Amino acid sequence: MTETPQRNRPENSDSGAGGSSLTKRGGGDPGARGRTTIADGVVEKIAGMAARDVGGVHAMGSGLSRTFGAVRDRVPGGSKSVTRGVKAEVGESQTALDLEIVVDYGVSIADVARDVRENVVAAVERMTGLEVVEVNIAVSDVKLPDDDDDDDGSESRVQ
Repeated sequence: MTETPQRNRPENSDSGAGGSSLTKRGGGDPGARGRTTIADGVVEKIAGMAARDVGGVHAMGSGLSRTFGAVRDRVPGGSKSVTRGVKAEVGESQTALDLEIVVDYGVSIADVARDVRENVVAAVERMTGLEVVEVNIAVSDVKLPDDDDDDDGSESRVQ
């Protein structure tokens, strides 16, 4: 009697009576196979939206970037940049954020900064799964009630 090699059989198969065991191809949880990378711009958009949702934040970015942004927003087909005033550094499992904001006059800057940090950290961690190690906030201006502002009503102006 000669034995033929048996190929394509799982190594740990039971050759007992009536039983054959099935093994998963690739092994492990299918949701854990492969890598997910998240671009800096994705995190910047999430953080920008979360920061703008906080009461007391009038605008994002420095005066110069807001001026260029207002011009860009007026160009037909142009869209409002949600990443203005946001810079993210994204690693494999962590991210750090720098935000530049303009606050409304009369609000507590410390409270607004704390609320922005909490909102940004919650949104970024929930949506990306990345750990936010720091959110640095630079307050570049205060919007006074009687200041003219290019961001307010720029969509409704007729030229």
